[in-house]
Amino acid sequence: MPMNLFLAPINMVDVKSIRRASISFSFFFLIFVTQACASEPEWNQAMHRHHTIEGFRNYPIVEDPPSLGFSFYLRRFISSFSSPDVPKSHIMTEKNAISLYKELNDKNTITWIGQSTLLIKIDGKAIITDPFFTKYASPSPIGPRRYVDPGLSPENLPTIDVILVSHNHYDHLDSNFIESLDNKDEIQVLVPLKLKSFFSERNYKHVHELDWYEADSIYNIRFTSLPTVHYSGRGIGDKNKSLWCSWAISSPRGQYYFIGDSAYSPSIFKEIGKEFGSFDLAMVTIGTYGNRKYGVNNHTTPEEAVTIGKEINAKALLGIHWGTIDLSDEDPWEPPKRFEEAAKKSGYSHEDIWIFKIGETRKLPGY
Repeated sequence: MPMNLFLAPINMVDVKSIRRASISFSFFFLIFVTQACASEPEWNQAMHRHHTIEGFRNYPIVEDPPSLGFSFYLRRFISSFSSPDVPKSHIMTEKNAISLYKELNDKNTITWIGQSTLLIKIDGKAIITDPFFTKYASPSPIGPRRYVDPGLSPENLPTIDVILVSHNHYDHLDSNFIESLDNKDEIQVLVPLKLKSFFSERNYKHVHELDWYEADSIYNIRFTSLPTVHYSGRGIGDKNKSLWCSWAISSPRGQYYFIGDSAYSPSIFKEIGKEFGSFDLAMVTIGTYGNRKYGVNNHTTPEEAVTIGKEINAKALLGIHWGTIDLSDEDPWEPPKRFEEAAKKSGYSHEDIWIFKIGETRKLPGY
């Protein structure tokens, strides 16, 4: 009998067995995948839906606002040549700000420098958020101009260990300040996607670029990039080419939330609250809501800021992004009044409603 005929029945059996095994494997794999997808938490399902071919978008999807229009830009141009009257109670002298910071030198602290720029110290490590120190929030000395000086000037800051950036707008990312720091080889930088090059081109060596829901641990502090409702851009043609985010700062000393900039979302902040449990302090945007008259909504009102605080289970709230620069049409001194009133109505005590003077330092709440 030819050898190939002798082997034929065995080969046929093998083929049939292999086919049956393949079908069974495919069937059970399909069930596994279906069950896995069905049980996948919303947190993971939304991980990449904010990506687009061109760059990024808000998700859940928010309709792209119209142009601010001629009236807005005319107001900002005019404001670059004038400033509102600033109450003396709004800002500390830098001498007093330095003295207060030094008094609390051995504590974990937070200092409001202005706008969304905060100096946070945890276990001796100095973290600066959304650094903005220059006079204008623009690439030239025309446009939105700050009407109060930074609470601490760059030369009076401690050695910076971490730079934490929410997005690339000029009032959140100051290229002059970034270029001025000496210890670029040592500073750890955390940014949302597509902002790494901004720092690498300026000779920073340790740049951590994170997508929403990604995290990195530095100096025993865990930084998690989280969604917000906003946008990015520093010039013509680069809108939404880089990502924007908020940050959870989790340490053995406490857990804190830095919003950077955001409009309200009926879903995002509730999900953050579910994921993180609670925050000892939330730094929330309470200004720049006056531009809604132009049909644009990319900053919370003071009331919405409080709602966010409740939804993320924040034990205390600090109002930021106000009283520094003319970017909007609301009365510059209205935000803290509305913020305090809304927070009290929501059940926050006076001690848990933080309204700082520019340059003020307080001990961080926590463990």
